[in-house]
Amino acid sequence: MVVQMKDTVEIRWHGRGGQGAKTAALLLADVAFKTGKYVQGFPEYGPERMGAPITAYNRISSSPITIHSNIYEPDYVVVVDESLLDSIDVTRGLKESGAVIINSERTREELLEHLHGYQGAVYTINAKQISLKALGKNYPNSPMLAAAVAVSNVMDKNEFLKEMKTSFQHKFAKKPEVIAGNMLALEMAFHEAS
Repeated sequence: MVVQMKDTVEIRWHGRGGQGAKTAALLLADVAFKTGKYVQGFPEYGPERMGAPITAYNRISSSPITIHSNIYEPDYVVVVDESLLDSIDVTRGLKESGAVIINSERTREELLEHLHGYQGAVYTINAKQISLKALGKNYPNSPMLAAAVAVSNVMDKNEFLKEMKTSFQHKFAKKPEVIAGNMLALEMAFHEAS
């Protein structure tokens, strides 16, 4: 039996290599840390290669985190690539009080048959469309990161956006045009997921 601390939010990410699920989990941990939270953000390593299924995890808490393992009973699951629904039970262990957030053009109702009877909340967000509008390319990780924060309420939206802008300014110092596009993608995703 896995013991979870009371105020800890656990998130499991499912994606494919190269889509940014690992990066999103690490960014979420970094931003939450900067807002004063205790955090963990880590990938589960296997034979990673471009396009292979990957899993990443976040624990975010207002008190020290003493658990150091994968997350087996997450509060939230973020699915960056909906094609994984046909090969992986993404809702395995997912708490009914939590939610699954899926990058998809399809509706919640269209995806239910792929969720193995999960009875909790299901959110869909069209991260591809958002990233194409905001960035001109399909980079689903920024919209999915914002959707995860919006649905989980793990931190205040304005704090999140402020810290993300700072992070982007550091990461893309030589490409300032990328900062505005990523910030727009975050805002659009927050709006769609709220």
